Amino acid sequence: MSSSLLAAVSLAAGLGVAFGQAAPHEGVGRPAPRELIRSWDLSVAPDGTGLPAGHGTAREGRQVYALRCASCHGDHGEGRGDYPPLAGGRGTLAMAEPVQTVGSFWPYATTVWDYIRRAMPYDQPGALGPDQVYALTAFLLQLNGIVGQDEVLNEKTLPRVKMPNRDGFIADPRPDVGSTSRSSRASRPDCRSARRPCRDSCSGG
Repeated sequence: MSSSLLAAVSLAAGLGVAFGQAAPHEGVGRPAPRELIRSWDLSVAPDGTGLPAGHGTAREGRQVYALRCASCHGDHGEGRGDYPPLAGGRGTLAMAEPVQTVGSFWPYATTVWDYIRRAMPYDQPGALGPDQVYALTAFLLQLNGIVGQDEVLNEKTLPRVKMPNRDGFIADPRPDVGSTSRSSRASRPDCRSARRPCRDSCSGG
C-alpha cells in the first residue's frame, strides 16, 4: 500500500471515530418532566377524540381574546396587518377572492380548539390552559354567529357544533389517506366546479 493511500485510510478511520463519539455535555437544556410531556402529548381528531376535560363560554373568552389575540387579529376578529381575519367571509368561498375565516372556511370546531392550543398565542404557543382554549374557541364561534355567548363548550358539546362549511370539503380518495368510495365522493360537492378550495376533509382546516 502506498504511503498516500495509507494516509488517506488512516484519516478516514480517524474521522469515523471522532464523529462516532458522543458530543460532550454542554449544560444546555434540561430533561423534560413527564408532566410536561403529558401536557403536550395530545392529538385532537375532527370527531373530538382526544379533547381534554374543560369548559368555557364566549363571555369568558372575550377577556382572553382581548388580552392575547386582539393585538394581532383585531378587536372583533377583523384581522390586522399581515394577521388574517377570524370572523366574517360567509358566502365568499365561491368568489375569485374568498375570505377564509373560522366561520366561513373551517370545517370542524374541534380542530379550531386544537389549532389554538398548539399554535396560539403567536408569541407563546401552548401557554393557554384547556379552559382558556374552550372559552376562546367559544368566543370565535360566537363572533361568527355559530354559538351563543353563554353556551358552554366542553369535550362533549364542542364536537356537536356543526361549522357552516362542513360540507364544503371533499374526501381525499388516495388509498394511503382514506378509503372513500367513488359513490360517496360523488355525493359530496366538487370544489373544482364550484371554485371552492379543495382540502382533505380530515385535515382539520
